[in-house]
Amino acid sequence: MQPGTAQESAAVPPAVDFPLLGELLQKSCGLEESALQAALALQAEKGGRLGEILLRQGAISAAELAGALGQQFDLPLMERLPEGISPFFVSRVSIAGLKKFKMIPVATPQGSWLALADPAFFQQADDLARLLEWEGVAWVLAPEAEIVKAINAAYDQTSAQVADQVMQDMDEEDPASILTAIEETADLLDDTSDAPVIKLVNLVLTQAVREGASDIHIEPYRDRVKIRKRVDGILYDMYTPPRHSQARLVSRIKIMAGMDIAEKRLPQDGRIEIRIAQRNVDIRISTLPTAFGERVVMRLLDKANTLLPLGDLGLSAADFQLFRRLIAAPHGIILVTGPTGSGKTTTLYSALNVLNTPDINIITIEDPIEYQINGISQMQVNARIGLSFASGLRTIVRQDPDVILVGEIRDGETAQIAIQSALTGHLVFSTLHTNDAAGAVTRLIDMGVEPFLVASSVNAIMAQRLVRTICPQCREPYQPSAELLQLAGLPPAAVANSELQFYRGCGCSACRQTGYRGRIGIFELMPLSPVIKNLLLTTSEAGKIKEAALAEPDGGMRSLRDDGIAKVLAGITTLEEVFRVSPMSDQR
Repeated sequence: MQPGTAQESAAVPPAVDFPLLGELLQKSCGLEESALQAALALQAEKGGRLGEILLRQGAISAAELAGALGQQFDLPLMERLPEGISPFFVSRVSIAGLKKFKMIPVATPQGSWLALADPAFFQQADDLARLLEWEGVAWVLAPEAEIVKAINAAYDQTSAQVADQVMQDMDEEDPASILTAIEETADLLDDTSDAPVIKLVNLVLTQAVREGASDIHIEPYRDRVKIRKRVDGILYDMYTPPRHSQARLVSRIKIMAGMDIAEKRLPQDGRIEIRIAQRNVDIRISTLPTAFGERVVMRLLDKANTLLPLGDLGLSAADFQLFRRLIAAPHGIILVTGPTGSGKTTTLYSALNVLNTPDINIITIEDPIEYQINGISQMQVNARIGLSFASGLRTIVRQDPDVILVGEIRDGETAQIAIQSALTGHLVFSTLHTNDAAGAVTRLIDMGVEPFLVASSVNAIMAQRLVRTICPQCREPYQPSAELLQLAGLPPAAVANSELQFYRGCGCSACRQTGYRGRIGIFELMPLSPVIKNLLLTTSEAGKIKEAALAEPDGGMRSLRDDGIAKVLAGITTLEEVFRVSPMSDQR
């Protein structure tokens, strides 16, 4: 594609003296001198870009930085990039390069230009212009978020076109030749990247990683195969390849994971490590024989998202301070409960990261080890050789640990050893699968742990769920129905006479028309106070324990649903999301 009307290049040779960014920010947005000096001191100590340092410190906004950069480099600012940018460049430029240097070539019927988020990459922009034969096309500044969104949209559009072609190629293949290839392992191993099945697997993995999917499902049915992805906890359809391609898809994935492609009658587990767009991704593979062939689920673990700061999990200010005090205790057990996919592991890793200092010995036993953390010794459960949570935990306590993480308490033996470890001076973290915090006490007692041991060893129990957050690009105010308000314990008449404001996402390209983008936790933190410990000696009924926790004299525990409604009133999520994930026992 040829560019539109050529204009004089806005690239400026490095020899030109630019105005200082700090001075421009002081003039344009009132940046305080103390904030500027603090950022300059940090830059002198650790390096980095001044604008990025000020952004991280919260001294300026992204829009203010973009405006100042526009003044500094004498470039026009385009706050929003147009929809429907032509993806003509995707076959010649890698998505990783565009994202790394924060730029995108924009070609529309109205004209063409090169959009940059950071003019400091002027050399790379010149290289891109030469590669596309775009010398002389004007440069403009655009916010980084706009450029990333446009890059993703362009490559997604091309991926969809390629996927359609791959589906057609697979549909036109001779089923007989496919069956022959399945039986011949060498043929599959020798497949080139031109093979439709390899193209499709690569497309599925690339798209899923780019969109932040946590899982990919390959589901065979009588007359079709369905490929789905789970994004922000919700499953979405991806592709529907021909039914006869199912066996080759599964075989390709098994080969990548080093699994036995000849064994189709038994479930198998495997693992793949891949690199996509500068991101290392660990993929756990699980196969399951069904009536219509093997079903595959791939769990994606993006190593770039290993740890979240404890303050970013979504804990309220009061719960955050309490949790910080609890994880600083010298001994005892802290349990995190919730269903699969509720973020328990992320919470525990964030807590361990706070404690991970040179003077603390931290050892974990997990199944599987989801992320490697520097400074922490991590052990993998291996049932084939008899290494269970219980046997591994017995060994760990002889390794002089200060802090122990047990991936999950699954049986009474593991529970007993964890409690003995806590009583002998260790701080133990672990997880349970229960609906709420009080239910964890009942579960431990059901496993055979004496109530007095629970009372003397467990410091706190935290239940959690993940709710989707409203997309900031398309957030709009709205009024929930009277039924929803009543369910939330907010009388419609009282809401109408108050200043309470509710929000939702109306759907846009940034959130795939869902109205949601990203997730945050809602929490129910129950420390075992003297009142609750005394209650445990007389009853293990979860309902009574929860009532006592909610009625504590210092304000009491906040239930999952109440924490979720607080985030609704803060404009973070919606009532529908809170009701979707919170247990019915929280219903008012």
